Amino acid sequence: MVELVVGSRASQLARAQVKEFLAPLRARFPDVAFRHRVILEDGDLDRKSDLREVSERGGGAAFAGRQAAALLDREVDVVVHSLKDLPTADPDGLLLLPAPPRADVRDALCGAALADLPTGARVGTSAARRIAQLLYARPDLAPERIRGNVPTRLTRLRTLDAVVLAAAGLHRLGRAGEVAEYLPLDRFPPSPGQGALGIQVRADDAGARELLAGTGDPVTDAEVRAERAMLAELHGGCSVPIGAHATTADGILTLHGQLTTPRGTRQIEARLSGTSAEPEKLGRAVAALLLDQDAETLLRAPQFQPR
Repeated sequence: MVELVVGSRASQLARAQVKEFLAPLRARFPDVAFRHRVILEDGDLDRKSDLREVSERGGGAAFAGRQAAALLDREVDVVVHSLKDLPTADPDGLLLLPAPPRADVRDALCGAALADLPTGARVGTSAARRIAQLLYARPDLAPERIRGNVPTRLTRLRTLDAVVLAAAGLHRLGRAGEVAEYLPLDRFPPSPGQGALGIQVRADDAGARELLAGTGDPVTDAEVRAERAMLAELHGGCSVPIGAHATTADGILTLHGQLTTPRGTRQIEARLSGTSAEPEKLGRAVAALLLDQDAETLLRAPQFQPR
């Protein structure tokens, strides 16, 4: 019997994502044994340091570096990532397959809706983008650093007024009932690739690539490629306050890009449409519009340090 070893992080969400990805494959290939292997990442092992610091120590991948190493060392055959956690450039020898159908891309506030939060409300998140967007909308808020898996962060509602989480993760874990408000995408575009899975394999593994052919969704793939191309052009990563949201209608791809200073004092945006056949071209074009608005200066702004 053919065996395919699938790697992922250890969290409940990572396990749910693997289960989601493998469900149709198990049905299609009953003669293939799919085995799951858990890999702890630097971001899982160090939950006290700032994510930017963890990412820099891990070569730009706080939540993906050890999984990539396991793939290169042939300890696993494929890795199922949260796409937003992946650097925009593949490590040498690895390949990102077309993304499967995407889940809900929005951010969600749990605990209270944004308009209902009192002045000075304490809101939990460690994501630079979320902090910046929240402070731009509500300068009075007091972001506090929280790390850990989704259930752990939800327990912080005992001491905080609200926490911000990805809607996709809440849905995948059956915790959508705890959402107080889905943040509107026109004001709070998500991290590039949010809600999508990143399926990574070795470039020379023809067997795995053949087995996994057809798991990608062309619409999702074009959208996330545009978002990630914009991020790459801005030389950003998951620890910078960049939001991107691509949508497709009648074969036309539209990308909304946003950059906010870490302290929420200034925000710039750009939006363009193009053909879904050239998503990277669209991503680079939106990045150019942001750079024309002095994006480089915003990216160099002092970081906000949540409590």
